[in-house]
Formats: sequence, structure tokens, C-alpha cells
Amino acid sequence: MKIRNVSVQLERRDVTATQTLRAAFTKAEAANPGVTYDFIMNILEKGELNVNMNESILRLQGSLTDSDVVEHRLTRSEDAFQELNRKSATLKKILSRIPDEITDRKTFLEIIKEIASAIKKLLDAVNEINAYIPGAQGKRALEGRKREFVKYSKLFSNTLKEYFKAGEANSVFASALCLIHQTNMIISAVKVMCE
Repeated sequence: MKIRNVSVQLERRDVTATQTLRAAFTKAEAANPGVTYDFIMNILEKGELNVNMNESILRLQGSLTDSDVVEHRLTRSEDAFQELNRKSATLKKILSRIPDEITDRKTFLEIIKEIASAIKKLLDAVNEINAYIPGAQGKRALEGRKREFVKYSKLFSNTLKEYFKAGEANSVFASALCLIHQTNMIISAVKVMCE
């Protein structure tokens, strides 16, 4: 996210402190996923700021560059790995457009179609990666990740249905963020198994 931009500015003043802070957040997030989000929400609450974090984070996903997301990119050069990178990035970019388009029903329905297509293409790319996964245990682990992604895809679909009944946009934002997280989890799993 854009926390990296803040850390670059801080780094100009004190490199050691910045590295320590970055390492602490990384370690805390690895041990307790979501702690950074909770930390930021606490700051916003104490400052009595009215910010929809789900919407804000989703919007930020669309502005991330390749250097911002190195931890969620595969470095292997084979076409299957690069295709998974592309499909992952495409899905995240489409999902990041939701906050801007959710109020325009016609455009939002088009985005939903794009999301469905991107999900299918991502799953196809994961299937291609399966040939590179060593051992039965690795293949089972990737299948488990894929099943989890499908589960969250279905939850996203159900959230959309509820949105069209009740109009609760924040639920759609949160569900889209879960899909992004699941996409990142697939990339992370493939990285552990293949890089």
C-alpha cells in the first residue's frame, strides 16, 4: 500500500528507524494478519475521522505499481508464472474500480461481468501452474488455496446479490478486499512451492 511512500519520506530522516518500523509491521502482520488494519482503524477512531477504510484500501489497489507489490509477484520467467502475475494484477485492478462505479448500475453490472471473467482466467492460470508444483503434497496445498479462492468468489457473488437488495456498498468493498487477499495468498503459496 501507500505506507511504503510514508516510509520513503521517513527514511530520508532516519534510515535505521524506518527499517526497524517496517520490519516490526511486517513481523506483526505475518504473526497476526490484519493487525496493521486494526492499528490504522484505531488511529482513525481516536482522531474521530470519518473514513471508510475498506473503500480507501480498495481504491489504493488500483494505484499500486509493480514495485509496490513485489511480495505478491512471481519472479520465475516461464509463461505460466508470468500469466498468473498478469491475471492476478488484472483481477485486482478491476476490483479496485468498484468504489468509483458502484453507484452507476449499468457500469457496475459491466464490471461484475469483467470480474467474473477475470476470476475464471485467474483459476485457469492457477491450473497451468499446477504442472510446475513439485510433489503431491504441494499440489494438494495449491488445490486447497484454489478452493479457498473459489469459496471467497462465491461469497463475493452472494454479497453482490445482497447489495442489489439492500444497497450496502461497504460489504461489497470488504468482500472485494477478501478476494484480493485470496489472490495474494495463491501467489504466496506458489512462491513458497516454486521459487
